[in-house]
Amino acid sequence: MIRIGVDLGGTKIEIIALGADGQELLRRRVPTPQGDYAATVARVAALVRDAERALGMPKVCVGVGTPGSLSRLTGTLRNSNSTCLNGRALQSDLEQALARPIRMANDANCFAISEALDGAGAGACVVFGVILGTGVGGGLVVRGQLWSGANGIAGEWGHSPLPRTDIHDLPLPPCYCGRAGCVETYLSGPGLAADHARHHGGRLDALAIARGAASGDAACESSLRRYEARLARSLAVVINLLDPDVIVLGGGLSKLARLYESIPRLWGAHIFSDQVVTRLVPARHGDSSGVRGAAWLWAGVGVSDLHAGVSPRPDESSSTAQARGFDSARPRCESGTSTAITAGMD
Repeated sequence: MIRIGVDLGGTKIEIIALGADGQELLRRRVPTPQGDYAATVARVAALVRDAERALGMPKVCVGVGTPGSLSRLTGTLRNSNSTCLNGRALQSDLEQALARPIRMANDANCFAISEALDGAGAGACVVFGVILGTGVGGGLVVRGQLWSGANGIAGEWGHSPLPRTDIHDLPLPPCYCGRAGCVETYLSGPGLAADHARHHGGRLDALAIARGAASGDAACESSLRRYEARLARSLAVVINLLDPDVIVLGGGLSKLARLYESIPRLWGAHIFSDQVVTRLVPARHGDSSGVRGAAWLWAGVGVSDLHAGVSPRPDESSSTAQARGFDSARPRCESGTSTAITAGMD
């Protein structure tokens, strides 16, 4: 069975088609319409139709990864840093535009699925996937199942407060979510740039800061050291709570090779254990992980996973399914019958 995945990002929309064995059959990228919800829905629908024509296969199963998550209370998107999506019935609108059910998950959850299935976390029992990019997100996969939690927000460490703040972290930067001092305001690409500007002046982006540090610029090196200390403290909280086997980093800042040596060296001081065997690794699929994970949403779904669009188990009542966050009215893709997200099981 061919599956289509769509990664709806703040600056670009990417689509991929995967065969049953995970082989990439098609990939395209287009810019995301800025601040225009209706145009965004129309562009996603057009991308899917164009891909289906290229594949010669109408009505392919479609999974979509988005910033933010669907509210189980209202069915609308929430917590997205692409704010034009918030409060909108994105899944329903895309289903109407495409005339079929789709599956939708947070983009960091899609990243985690991809890396846990056949990426850097393959074979591990507990995988925590981290996005360090325009925003900061996370997703949790346990024994091959995506775990989204009772409220559909598992893994949202980016909007926890930065732990153990000191004078170098003050004043707490405001966050788009309405709070201040969120992990995202320090560890995202824009957060690193803003921190550098506060301490050293100038207007360098994250890439320029990394290049400056590599070439011996003292101010850029100082900014990266603050970044590393904050990332180590923040991931130490994740380890204390979840104790994952592996943490996989994705997003633009994951390409900083020094993180994979410095963070494990620093995080031990904040972890409640006499040893730390959790591995910190870069994503195997790189920038492709999120869109690949979106495609895998139709590869069979675990009973503790997706926050919307998942059929209940055949042996449970509608009320029990709804209590677990399932929408019993949503039909199942013909081949999506396994009980865990498993590649190549069609």
